[in-house]
Amino acid sequence: MANSQSPPIAKLSRSSDVPLWQQLESELRSRLQRGEFVDRFPSDRELMEDYGVSRHTARHAVSSLGRDGIVERSRGIGTSINARRITQSLGHLYSLFQVVEAAGIEQTSVVLSIGATVDRNIASELRLNSDAQLFHLARLRLAAGRPIAVDYVWLPGSYTSDLQDADFSHTSLYDEMERSALGRPTSGSERVSAVVPSEAVRQLLKIDSQIGAFELVRHGERSETVIEYRQTFIRGDDFSLVTDWQRGQRSEMRLEQNKPIADPMN
Repeated sequence: MANSQSPPIAKLSRSSDVPLWQQLESELRSRLQRGEFVDRFPSDRELMEDYGVSRHTARHAVSSLGRDGIVERSRGIGTSINARRITQSLGHLYSLFQVVEAAGIEQTSVVLSIGATVDRNIASELRLNSDAQLFHLARLRLAAGRPIAVDYVWLPGSYTSDLQDADFSHTSLYDEMERSALGRPTSGSERVSAVVPSEAVRQLLKIDSQIGAFELVRHGERSETVIEYRQTFIRGDDFSLVTDWQRGQRSEMRLEQNKPIADPMN
């Protein structure tokens, strides 16, 4: 499976307290993160030969990846990467637009409202005077035409002239902020909570009263100044919060799609 362009195959330690299958799973995750296996995922036999492990060990490692939705097995085809899986570490400032697009799924938005506004509570979140003018953008986010999130964003009013005429049906707010003279957030904090969404949010996401949502509240900063206050509701039937961890390493939590979103174009 290895070639001249691929990094050397890592050796698994048989003297380690970590089971071989778990070492192999961790190694495969690392290779996936490095962008390997673009053409195809290795077969169990190839993993046995490359890493010197038994078929049971190879299958155990791959099955663990399958339970996380990273790969999927198909009879007669073998193991393949689940290209429709959306996952993003919450330890990094990210764009939902870029996360969905990176999963190979077209992301579109329906703009619910856009323009200048005044809101003393939001102004407080942005550390501005209560009567300060703000720029507000509300969008319904869709992946392959399916509602996945409702996104409400407020920025200082200085962004209004640069952003109010932008076409947000298929673009990233951060990209548009980057194009402006004022720039985009470079750091920030985010809080994630499980909530019962309002009736208005449920109607937009097309979910019933039995389905909850994740509420993501973000404060984006640039040069230690808060320039973004964001409140996003993501439907809870499609996503989970998942933490990956290894002994001796810092764990990170990520938002993960529970089941693939079918792309109607495929």
